[in-house]
Amino acid sequence: MRWEIAGFLFVSSVGTLLHFVYHWSAESVIAAAFAAVNESTWEHMKLLLVPYFVFTMVQFTVFAEPFRNFFACKAVGALAGLVTIPLLFYTLTGAFGPMPDWVNIGIFILSTAVTYLTGYYLLTGGALRSGWQQIAGFAVLWLLLFLFVYFTYRAPQLPIFRDPVTGGYGIGC
Repeated sequence: MRWEIAGFLFVSSVGTLLHFVYHWSAESVIAAAFAAVNESTWEHMKLLLVPYFVFTMVQFTVFAEPFRNFFACKAVGALAGLVTIPLLFYTLTGAFGPMPDWVNIGIFILSTAVTYLTGYYLLTGGALRSGWQQIAGFAVLWLLLFLFVYFTYRAPQLPIFRDPVTGGYGIGC
């Protein structure tokens, strides 16, 4: 549980910092791969995934043997948190209109908590222990990372990728 709390704190703080890194780096294309490049929902989801992925790989070096269900549980946790962000954001903005920044930050923190609580309960409950589930979980985590980086540079013209401030998509909008 201590590692999950540490992960929650790491993702919450690093994810918040990554919101600003792209602009702090004078819009570096390298920083764009890992930091939010605009205010789209997709880029805010990236703020959860990137530090989560990093912390998960650190955790793996510690927990690989005791938890034979590690990657599958971590992948399901990541998916749960990533779904929570647009679910809450679009539900709240649809019902009440534009949200103040503190609500958006709250959505991010709550989604991070969902990510870690889901992973923790699956890990400690012994779920998803088969070999194919571990391979699938590992592949899902890497695929998610790839998609978040790729769609930063080549964002589809879909609402989740649209920057509500500029109306643009992806990097440089």
